[in-house]
Amino acid sequence: MSTAASSAAPSLEHAGAPLERAHGAPAPLVRHLGRVDYASTWHAMRRLTAERDAACADEIWFLEHASIFTLGMNARRAHLIAPGDIPVLQVDRGGQVTYHGPGQLVVYPLIDLKRAGLSVRDLVSALENAVIDYAAELGIHAHCRKSAPGVYVDERKLASLGIRIRRGSSYHGLALNVDMDLEPFSRIDPCGYPGLQMTQLADLGGPRRIDTVAHGLEPHLMRALFASE
Repeated sequence: MSTAASSAAPSLEHAGAPLERAHGAPAPLVRHLGRVDYASTWHAMRRLTAERDAACADEIWFLEHASIFTLGMNARRAHLIAPGDIPVLQVDRGGQVTYHGPGQLVVYPLIDLKRAGLSVRDLVSALENAVIDYAAELGIHAHCRKSAPGVYVDERKLASLGIRIRRGSSYHGLALNVDMDLEPFSRIDPCGYPGLQMTQLADLGGPRRIDTVAHGLEPHLMRALFASE
């Protein structure tokens, strides 16, 4: 199972000044934050989104969380079957209930959608396609479903999505299972689907390290999100 630095609030001060994009906007900042506290990271995303203006760079955060179940704004608690000793937090993203834990790569794209030329559907598709393209690079055939956002291998879910748009900008994002204990998913109806089975890269012959997957996924994500600029 993957290991990472101990859980902490995200430090957002280590990235250098962004370069400038072709149309004058600053280039996206990419931050690899290690294992960070969920609630602190959520509040940091909300704060950045509330305070950003047209001069602010978009940011992509790669990170990992300690074990936690999160519920979307309109999630039904009936899908939270037996959380046990794992904390539960209701947050302001879309979607139902999901699980985050060590060995799962979480990606938060904090993007000015209008400036990037992306609709909400474009953003969802870009996140899905980045994972599908990265999986293909690893020799794994993955796909998405129109009726249920996320990325699947056969009938098992590899990556989950849940986003929020506020002031024209996105936060929350993508969770890609790398090398984790999948048992907590049996305590919920993942993403609101009873009986949905999960999978992960390690079980499909892929990498086991979070940092390896983060750096492997990054170029696919940047192309999917910003290639049209």
